[in-house]
Order: sequence, then C-alpha cells, then structure tokens
Amino acid sequence: MLVATTTISHEAEKHNDCNQVDEHQKDVDAGALFVLKSKGSWVHCGYHLTTSIVAPPLLSLPFAFTFLGWTAGILFMVIAAVVTFYNYNLISLVLEHHANQGRRMLRFRDMARDILGPPWGRFLVGPIQFALCFCVVVACILLGGQCMKTIYLLSNPNGSMKLYEFIVVFGCFMLILAQMPSFHSLRHINLVSLILCLAYSACAIAGSIYIGYSSKGPKKDYSIKGNTESRIFGAFNAMSIIATAYGNGIVPEIQATLAPPVKGKMFKGLCICYAVIIVTFFGAAISGYWAFGNQAEGLILTNFMDSNGKPLVPKWFIYMTNIFTIAQLAAVGVVYLQPTNEVLEQAFSDPKSPEFSQRNVVPRLILRSLSTAIGTVIAAMLPFFGDINSLIGAFGLMPLDFILPPVFFNSTFRPSKKTPIFWLNVSIAVVFSIVGAIAAVAAVRQIVLDAKTYQLFANL
Repeated sequence: MLVATTTISHEAEKHNDCNQVDEHQKDVDAGALFVLKSKGSWVHCGYHLTTSIVAPPLLSLPFAFTFLGWTAGILFMVIAAVVTFYNYNLISLVLEHHANQGRRMLRFRDMARDILGPPWGRFLVGPIQFALCFCVVVACILLGGQCMKTIYLLSNPNGSMKLYEFIVVFGCFMLILAQMPSFHSLRHINLVSLILCLAYSACAIAGSIYIGYSSKGPKKDYSIKGNTESRIFGAFNAMSIIATAYGNGIVPEIQATLAPPVKGKMFKGLCICYAVIIVTFFGAAISGYWAFGNQAEGLILTNFMDSNGKPLVPKWFIYMTNIFTIAQLAAVGVVYLQPTNEVLEQAFSDPKSPEFSQRNVVPRLILRSLSTAIGTVIAAMLPFFGDINSLIGAFGLMPLDFILPPVFFNSTFRPSKKTPIFWLNVSIAVVFSIVGAIAAVAAVRQIVLDAKTYQLFANL
C-alpha cells in the first residue's frame, strides 16, 4: 500500500480542469463556513493543539509501562514524541504548499482525496477520522462520568447512584459547551484547558510520589506479568495506548483556524504543545510506574484509593484532581466534536444565510445536541475506558498521525529517492504500519478476553 501511495503521479491531478478545482474549493469553504474560521494566532493554535493532545489519556501511561517495563516504556515514549512532532510539521508543510497553489485543505479527508485520490478520502481516511473523533468524544464522556462517580463515593461511600447516571450528567454539561459556534470560539476555553492539564498532571505526579514514599502504598514490583504470548500482545497494546496519548486526529482543522499568512505559525504552536507534553507525559508516566509498578491501573487516579475504597492521599486532594480532570475532559470532548459538527452542518446549514439566523441556529442546536446525546448513550452502555483507549490508538491514531503524514509529504513534494528524507518518511510509514496492524490485533484480542466481564450499563 505504501509503495502505491508514494508513487501516485501528480500528472493525474493536473488533468482536472479549472472548473473542477473551483467547485472543489467551493465545497471545502461552504462545508466549514461556520465551524472553521481563519482568525487565530499561533498562540491560539498552541492552545488548540495542547487541548487535542495533552488530555486525560496521559493518565494511562503508567499502565502502558506495566507491559513494557522501564527501558522499553521510556524509549517508545521518546520515539512517539519525536515522530509525532515531525509528522505534524510534515502535515503543516503539505497544507501550506497546497494552499499556496490555491487548493486549501481543511480536513484529513480533503488531503487524502486531493493527494492520494478520491477513494482514499471517501472510503478510508474520512471514515477513520470521523470514527476516531467520535470515539474520543465517547471516551471523554465516559471518563468524565467515572471522575464524577469517584467524587460522589468519597463523599458518600454508601451512595446508590450508578456510573451511567454520572455519565448522563457529564454528557449534559458537554451538550451545553457543544453549542459554541466555531472552533475559533473555543480558544479561551482551550487556554483554560492548557492550565487544567498542567494542574491535574501535577496532582497525578505529586500523588504518586506521596504514595510511593508512604507505607500505605503497594509493594513495588516492576516485573512484566503473563506468559510469552500475553507479554508480546501486551507490549503492542501498550504501544497503542501511548500512540493514543500523543494522537491528534484534527491537525488540518486546527491549522485551518490560523489567520493568513500561516507560515511558521503551526511550528510555534507545536513548540508550545510539546513543551507541555514533556512535562506532563513523562512526569505522570515515570512517577506513576515508580510508585505502583505492575499494579498501575488503566487510570492512575484509581491507584489513589486502596482495594477497600479508602483514599491513600487526603480526600481534598482526590477531589481537586478529579475536578481538574473533569473540566479539561469537557474541553477535549468539544474540540473533537468539531469534525462531527462540520459534517452535519455541511449537510443541513445554509451558507447563504447569516450564521446566527434561525435557518442555521435551529439545525445546529438540534444536530449538535443529538450527536452529544448519542455519544453519551454509547459511553453509558460500554463503560470500558482501557479497551476503548487502545482501540482508538490502533485503528484511528496510528494511521492518521504515524502513517499518512510521511505518505502525504512524499506524494506532494516528490523528494528524490537518493535523499535521506524520502527514506526516513518511507521507514516511518512502514514501521508504524506494522506496529499499527499488530496493535489492532492486540486491541481486539484484549476485548475478546475481557468480553466475559462486559455488561451493558455496567456500574464500574
């Protein structure tokens, strides 16, 4: 597949006449009229990138280390950081190049359609991105409900409320935020989100260190459990979890919010984002695994309470950490609703009518509420965050963030096969295609193994 995509001829694109290009551009602009507004600065871009990447899945990184151990865990985290930073810059360069030629691309599916051919955008990349973004929304609603339940049980240990009730409450909170009219209008919320992710990451690190030095903490054991088969599949499952943490399936949409000229702005925004990543990801992963070893749970905050539900840190600390997490989850969920909003509003809005006219406001209110409600129902029905996390990474983020960017770059700029960048891009795409395929098998395998414990609307 890689060889075929990297050798796509640009001559085929030149066969399109000017009318076809114009119609395509009209479709692109009309589809994003109300969702994507090109008014943002590189600082706003940094807020959007941080919210879309530095999210509560980072609290699963110590769990990933339980399958990889110290050396492999830190090594893959470093590799994932370097590769994603490089790949996101490749996407930015490709988008700038085509924009300068009068072919503005606002979405991954636009890039796939124009660079690789219409079937790629329509039948593969588009559905993958749509499913990925909606799965992230589901995961955010689920995790928000779990955090709410933790606070409830701490204050009322004998309480009778079920997990799905908290999921519904959080879903209603997200439904309100989902009505924000455009991606650009989220910039202030995403600034708050950046502060919140630093706050709960600091809490996770501090709590892990506190428990690690406390006599209440578990005995530290860094051995990898299971037989050879379990260890191999577990390692690839862990890679998928790490990929999920670094993933960002909406880079084109974020770049589309930048006010022209966009040259260099995405790089500055990524620098803001990855400065936060280095502090939060590595801090949480290392401190959490150090404190709990192979007992680290899928969400490290779970380890802050013992098997009897008694807190290992002060109650107020758990309250604070979960409140920070809940608030940021809402921002992350709303950001990943944007592709869903854009698809729905492309179909049902009227670009010729004012943005806040009744003709556009009513459909937007109904459709955004409906998509949030569907995500809430799915989260309540399938409350298994760990399995959802690895599945998102394997089927969604691996293709979009690790495989496609170098393919897009080689297909757009056609670097000589004698240059290092050509082979570097080919190597990244091939290696992560293999890793992604095995990780997908590992994720499905884990779901099959856990299926006996699954129950609709489970009260976990």
